[in-house]
Amino acid sequence: MHPLLLTTLAGLSTGLGGLIALLFRPGEKLLTVSAGFAGGVMLAASLADLVPGALTFYSAYLPPLGCGAALVLLLLAGMVVAALLGRLLPDEAELALRLAGDSARTAALRTALLTGTALLLHNFPEGVLTLFAGTADPALGWRTTLAIALHNIPEGLAVAVPFVFALHSRTLGALAAFLSGLAEPAGAVLALLFLQRWFTPGFLNGTVVLVAGVMLWVALGQLLPAALTGRNRIVGLPGAAAGILLMLLGIAALP
Repeated sequence: MHPLLLTTLAGLSTGLGGLIALLFRPGEKLLTVSAGFAGGVMLAASLADLVPGALTFYSAYLPPLGCGAALVLLLLAGMVVAALLGRLLPDEAELALRLAGDSARTAALRTALLTGTALLLHNFPEGVLTLFAGTADPALGWRTTLAIALHNIPEGLAVAVPFVFALHSRTLGALAAFLSGLAEPAGAVLALLFLQRWFTPGFLNGTVVLVAGVMLWVALGQLLPAALTGRNRIVGLPGAAAGILLMLLGIAALP
């Protein structure tokens, strides 16, 4: 099968996670569980997958101190990017005007936008990596596609639920998850047509760590605090634990 088709299949699995959100009735408890779940997914993806992979790569070319410094700087740069993205999003007062002053839905919509943006950025280099794996070895491409598809499903669910709550539309929540997943084939197409010479292993690993910084900022600064404080925090912790465990299972399946 063509590597680009494999990348598309992996991306579409994010939409499958969005479809799972159609089974749930939106409510504040579900939103808290979702925030914990999304934070757990991002935390595990960053610290158990993205950063260790880049550490393995750069340690072959840099001394330990240089390797550590490079990773820290890239993570910090990603966090700065995330903070800037957060400032570019509409603030809660502006969103409240659009949602008839409903503070819970306002916070949910901002969370949804941050989560969707972070996972979209995460999916872009993932699509390129799937393309390269399938090009180098079709069997490796299939294994990579399956593993990425497995951990894209909880990501899609994490994107969809806050949109469902904020917009009172399960269809729009599923659509948001689907659009987030399209970043994978989009990244592969760009790499294939225009940017192939720039997508060296060093560049890709650097991008992955940058994205890990974005995801850590969103998880630690937005999602997990929202899940672990407030009156529904008793369900936020199990949500975070489920996100971490499911993402670790997906990472364990990676070839």
